[in-house]
Amino acid sequence: MNPIRTIRRLTCILTGLAAALAAGVAVAPAALAATPVNPPPAPPADVIRFGPAAHAINGVTGDMTSWQIALIAVAAAIVGAVVAVLADRARAARNHRPATIA
Repeated sequence: MNPIRTIRRLTCILTGLAAALAAGVAVAPAALAATPVNPPPAPPADVIRFGPAAHAINGVTGDMTSWQIALIAVAAAIVGAVVAVLADRARAARNHRPATIA
């Protein structure tokens, strides 16, 4: 095997691992952020006397619903498939050699 091809494959593998690490580092703060689960030790006097001020809805709390998460996952899968097909076609076009007359 050609040593340049081996070096190129090793470089591609290392680039892929570096990209995966960068993606994990970029997503880690959002994945680890959470609101406290335990309620405060004593609620304010207004909440005790009059009850909760308002109902918490999705728009106020900022949480993502399951359909939004599924939509993001599907979009990421489609984008990944498109990029893989384009890369495969570019690689195949690069390796194509026209037939010569014998």
